[in-house]
Amino acid sequence: MGGLSGARERSVHTGGVELRVAELGDASRPTVVLVHGYPDSKEVWSGVAARLADRYHVVLYDVRGHGRSTAPRPLRGGFTLEKLTDDFLAVVDAVSPDAPVHLVGHDWGSVQSWEFATVERTRGRVASFTSLSGPSLDHFGHWIKKRAARPTPRRLAQLVNQGAKSWYVYMLHTPVLPELAWRGPLGKRWPRILERLEKVPAGDYPTSSLGNDAAHGAWLYRDNVRARLRHPRPDPYAHAPVQLITPTGDIFLSQRLYDELESWVPQLVRRTIPAKHWMPRTRPDQLAAWIGEFVDSQEALRQSGRATSLTLVEGGRPRGSARRRAALARYAERFAGQLVLVTGAAGGIGRATALAFATAGARVIAADRDGAGAAGTARAALAAGAPHAWAETVDVGDEQAMEKFAAKVAAEYGTVDILVNNAGVGLSGSLLDTTPEEWRRVLDINLWGVIHGCRLFGRQMAERNQGGHIVNLASAAAYLPSRTLPAYSTSKAAVLMLSESLRAELAPRSIGVTAICPGIVNTGITRTSRFAGASKEEEAKHQQRAAKLYGMRNYPPEKVADAILRAVLDNSAVVPVTPEARGSRLLARLSPKGARAFARLNPPV
Repeated sequence: MGGLSGARERSVHTGGVELRVAELGDASRPTVVLVHGYPDSKEVWSGVAARLADRYHVVLYDVRGHGRSTAPRPLRGGFTLEKLTDDFLAVVDAVSPDAPVHLVGHDWGSVQSWEFATVERTRGRVASFTSLSGPSLDHFGHWIKKRAARPTPRRLAQLVNQGAKSWYVYMLHTPVLPELAWRGPLGKRWPRILERLEKVPAGDYPTSSLGNDAAHGAWLYRDNVRARLRHPRPDPYAHAPVQLITPTGDIFLSQRLYDELESWVPQLVRRTIPAKHWMPRTRPDQLAAWIGEFVDSQEALRQSGRATSLTLVEGGRPRGSARRRAALARYAERFAGQLVLVTGAAGGIGRATALAFATAGARVIAADRDGAGAAGTARAALAAGAPHAWAETVDVGDEQAMEKFAAKVAAEYGTVDILVNNAGVGLSGSLLDTTPEEWRRVLDINLWGVIHGCRLFGRQMAERNQGGHIVNLASAAAYLPSRTLPAYSTSKAAVLMLSESLRAELAPRSIGVTAICPGIVNTGITRTSRFAGASKEEEAKHQQRAAKLYGMRNYPPEKVADAILRAVLDNSAVVPVTPEARGSRLLARLSPKGARAFARLNPPV
C-alpha cells in the first residue's frame, strides 16, 4: 500500500500542542494536504500519499492528540473545530506560506476540513477541497432541521436511517467507557476488525498509538457534535471548489446526507465509488487518480486567473433534454475514474459502450482480436473524455491468452471495476448443417469468452472485495428457440443462465452481474456471421440480406450502450433491449407453446 518512508518530518507548534508533520515530493509543486479521520493517524494516507508524491508536494499531519502529535491539556474543550482550524492554518503557513493548498479529508478529517473550507478566516488558503466520508456538521444540522420541520414519511425514514448508522456517536459521548475499550480489548482487536469487515490490508496502519489516538479522539465528538447539530452556522458556504467522493458501501453515513449540498457549495463535483468507509486504505489508486485530476483542473484555472462553475455533463457542456443531461450527470458521478474493460471493442456495441463510459469519465481498456480496431476505439475514447484509454489485442476464446491478459491488466492498470463481456460472433443455419468446428467457434467466443472473463476478472474483483460489476452480452435469442439459430441461441441462452447464477454467487461480495439481451441492432456482426451449410456465394448473399434488414431496423448500438450504463447504475439483473427483445421475453414467459410455434418460422435471412 506504500508508506511514509523517506518523508521529511517537522514539528509545528500551535495552541499549546506540537503537531507532527510529514512531507513528500517536491516542495515547489502544488501542495496537497491530507487530513486523517477517527481513530486514525496520518499513516492511513500512506498509500494515497505514495501515489501523489511524484506529482505534488504532499503534506500529512497527525491531528492534535493523535499519532506523534501531542494532546491538549485538559482534553475537554481542546478539540473544538475552532482550535482544529488554528492547527490547520499553522500547518499550511509552515509548509506553503505563499500559495493556497489543495485539501483532502477523510472521516473526521473531512468533517474538520469542511470547517476549513467554509469559515472566512481560511479564505484564500484553500485552493480546493476533496471530501471523503465526512459531512459538514453545519450542513448536517440544517439537514436534520429541514426534515424535522416537515416530517414527511420519506424524510422521517432518512432521519431514522442515519440515526441508526450513527450509533457509534452516541457511544463515544459515554464517559470513560470509550477510553477503557480503546486502550483495552477494542484497540487490540481493531486491526483484525478492519481486515475482516473492510478488507483493509496490513502494513504501517494502524500504528501502535491507536489506543491513545482513539481515546483522545473521542473528544472530537464530545466537543463538537451536539453543539453544531443543535446550532449550525447560518452561512457555511464553501469558498473553494469541492469534490465529494461518496462510497456506496459506507456503513456509517447515508448518501442522502448530501442531497442538498449544491445549496452550500457553488462549485461541486460529485463522485461515487463502490467501496466501504476506509477508502484511503482499500482504494488508494482510485482516490489518487481523482485527487490528481481535481487538483490539476483547479491549478490550471487558478493559474489562468479564471473561475468556473463545475459540472459533470457530456463533453463539459449540457446537451439534449433535461432528462438526458441528468442521466449524463449521474453517469459521470458514478463512472468517472472507474476502470472499465470492454471486449469486442473494435466496433458495434463494444465500441459504443467503450465510448459511453469514456464520455462519463471512465478509464477504458478496449480489447479485441482486431488490434487496429481496438486502437481506434481507444483513441476515440480519449477524445470522448476518458482520462486514460488503452488498446489490447486478445482472443477471448483462448484460455491461456485470457489468463495472460488478466494478469497483465491487473499488473499494469489495476483491478477492473466494470467488465463488459461483449465479444461475440453470429452463426445461422440448421443444427444438422452445423459442423463441430462451427459449434466450437461459436461456443469458444460467445460462451467460453464470457466464462474466461467472468472467472478471471471476477476473481480479481472478489479478492479486492470492494465491489464491481460484470456485464455479459446475451441476446433476445436467449429467450426463444429457433430453427435457424440453434448454435447462436444455445450460446446466448447459456450466457443468460451463467449470468443469473454468477449474480447469486457474487452478490455477498457486492459485485453485480447483468445480462444484456439486445434484439436486432445495426452493427457489423451481420458482415461476419457464418451461415452453416451455405457455399461462399450463398453466404455472401445471406450476409447482404441480413445487413440490409438490420440497416432498415436501424437500431443504433449507442442505445444498447446507454442501456448498459443504466443497468450498471441500477444493478439490474436482466435487461432486454429493443421492443422485439422485450416482446420475445414476454412471449417466452406467458406462452412457451407460442414460443415453440414461433421457432418453426423460417426468417427471410
